[in-house]
Amino acid sequence: MVVLPVALAGAQRSSAELKQLARERLARIDGRLETSGLDSAVEVRRDKWGVPHIYAKTQRDLFFAQGFVAAQDRLFQMDLWRRTGEGRLAEVLGPKFVERDRFARMLAYRGDMDAEWASYAPDTKQIATDFVRGVNAYIALVRDHPPVEFTLLGYSPEPWTANVPLQRMAALSMTGNAEMEVLRAQLVEMLGAQRVSQLFPTIPHRDLDPVDSAHFYSGITSASLGAYDEATGPVLVPRVVGSNNWVVSGALTQSGKPLLANDPHRYLDNPSLRYLTHLVGPGWNVIGAGEPGVPGIAAGHNERIGFGFTIVGMDQQDVYVERLQQCDDAGQICYWHDGVQKRFRSIVDTIYVKGGRARIDTLRFTAHGPIISQEREDSSGTIRAFALRFVGSEPGTAGYLAQLSVNRATDWNGFLAAAARWKLPTENLIYADVDGNIGWIAAGLMPVRSWSGLLPVPGTGAYEWAGFRRTDELPRAYNPPRGFIATANHDIRPDGYDTPLNFEFATPFRANRISAVLGAARDSVTRGLTRRGFTVDDFKRLQHDEYSLQASLLVPELLKAASAANTANQWEYRTLAGWDYVMRAGATAPLLFETWKRALSSLAARRVAGNDRAATMIGDGSWLDEWAAPNQALRLVPDAERAPLMRAAMDTALLRIQNRLGADRATWTWGTIHTASFAHRIAAAYDPAVVHRGGDGNTVNSTAGGDYRQQYGASFREILDVADWDRSVATSVPGQSGQPESVFYANLLPLWGRGEYFPLVYSRAAVERETTHVLWLVPRASANGKEVSGKR
Repeated sequence: MVVLPVALAGAQRSSAELKQLARERLARIDGRLETSGLDSAVEVRRDKWGVPHIYAKTQRDLFFAQGFVAAQDRLFQMDLWRRTGEGRLAEVLGPKFVERDRFARMLAYRGDMDAEWASYAPDTKQIATDFVRGVNAYIALVRDHPPVEFTLLGYSPEPWTANVPLQRMAALSMTGNAEMEVLRAQLVEMLGAQRVSQLFPTIPHRDLDPVDSAHFYSGITSASLGAYDEATGPVLVPRVVGSNNWVVSGALTQSGKPLLANDPHRYLDNPSLRYLTHLVGPGWNVIGAGEPGVPGIAAGHNERIGFGFTIVGMDQQDVYVERLQQCDDAGQICYWHDGVQKRFRSIVDTIYVKGGRARIDTLRFTAHGPIISQEREDSSGTIRAFALRFVGSEPGTAGYLAQLSVNRATDWNGFLAAAARWKLPTENLIYADVDGNIGWIAAGLMPVRSWSGLLPVPGTGAYEWAGFRRTDELPRAYNPPRGFIATANHDIRPDGYDTPLNFEFATPFRANRISAVLGAARDSVTRGLTRRGFTVDDFKRLQHDEYSLQASLLVPELLKAASAANTANQWEYRTLAGWDYVMRAGATAPLLFETWKRALSSLAARRVAGNDRAATMIGDGSWLDEWAAPNQALRLVPDAERAPLMRAAMDTALLRIQNRLGADRATWTWGTIHTASFAHRIAAAYDPAVVHRGGDGNTVNSTAGGDYRQQYGASFREILDVADWDRSVATSVPGQSGQPESVFYANLLPLWGRGEYFPLVYSRAAVERETTHVLWLVPRASANGKEVSGKR
């Protein structure tokens, strides 16, 4: 995340002044608040953890209130999300965001709006309209005294339109492999397709299928994608790293009813991407987490079913190399497609820039999508350009908006019907119901290709999508014999399912560990060795499991190398020899392993790639993390060099740790340098405490990130108990409110840091027991709201 300095607003304030200003801008969460746009009074009960439970008499009022309440807690975050999707960041943040804005405008949906709205639940347009009315009512209420971030950056929030929840950019980074296509193209040009296939494995294995044309990939670089990297980077639209979910049948639980667990992993941000809400109204009683700018709930439960998600990762992008030439005497440029020259679809657009001149641009589109970059004209008068095809140009691909159908499903058939509307991002949707059924479907809009999709292709017309997979062609399971379903972004295709979905699934360490734990417990139950089935507490432990399957494969190789050199009695090897492969924050062995693995990865990548540039491109310090069996990756190193390479990596690791932590080995623990922070976007005065972490990117408690820090992972977790919804629990971090100085700003961080949960209370009685703040939204005839009474 890029932290925007307060100086951007021309305001230098002390920490005390900043905190006082934030307190003055806090939302009212108690008492009565009159606002226009309501049919009747709405009750908002915030529990002690900051989750709003919204009770409304009409659906119209329910979603008005959801928009209003989300804005109370997250208006600045929502405004940046909106501006990111619309390409309007430069208006308020300055010239450095112009290219990002231009890219967002190229990827905006520009198709048939009737088809767009019809792709979601039938009442989605009305729900979105009501949700946005609520957002706008709060904007009108606080426009002259908005949340502190607006003041520090020197602008005011603007009203939304009903189309704001239709933005595509929020899910772009989860839709495919444009960057990987370009990376592979560079490597193929350097090393050849066969060598790249060997060094840079796909899951499942697929030989590369390069274009049969000499030097087709020559000159392709990351610049060929234009502002793609900037537009999908961790400023506002972070890349996805991973997620876990699983569901077990009642035959394997203590209660006799299913249990469902989900922990989606994203960039750790402040405020969190996720926002928990409970919606109660006619036809609605659903609780869980979603994104604050979108109506409904993405992961949670209603009265009859529970649901969660992890990214499938279907490949929903392709990079096309277009050939442009002059096509008339006036100098008009066209592109070649199907053997003829075609004119671009062009849109003239203006990007307004804070502190700079407005930029007028012409956005050009081929049959494949927007031109995202182009090169200079060559000696033949031909220009090479790059177009990005993206499923977001199809109707119904606004991220997560299909959740409005899932929220109201009451059985498996209804759930499948809702999943058919889920197009983007592609998700492993898991399911459990009160009747004891469990299920899963890999949902999403999957292009049909005749090639792998792993490399850029010519835009000649020879490489075209042949439609999309029907929902009934996508993999699924319902009440499987083994009694549980688990997904963790791995290759989820069942045995015998050979339809290609993707070749860049996550390595299966997390999935295999989850399945091993669930399978072992299942075997104990079914063999009569124990009567005790799974409980919510068991799933809490599994969500925080830090056993490293990767270490269990690599460390024995290292110890063999140490024995071969008679160095096994050295401190570092003795420490690893006594390790149980659990990545505890307070232990030394995980620090030794992680630092050694990164050093070994760089040395091995350089040895097998043949040159430093190629090694850096294939991953360098993270190359071994690309392999499902990293000990097999080491087999690419010549036998005689393998053991010395591993010992040399340990020498490097020891030096790196000493340079960072000093010579006192008593301070050498994993959590000392493996930390998570939640910096405020603008002012350090609002930063919560740093948390010391265990785990790594390959453990179930996934704590991935660069420079040893946790930058990605589960900010939100849920464990749903179908037998008694009130026994369900959740985590979120750092807090429900994005407003510094709010009681709910960072109150959940200590729980998260300790691996503890809060109750996801659902019944009216349970909600009333845990309520700490009650706000009544009541109708008012005037155009602007007025705070009648209440306290901060």
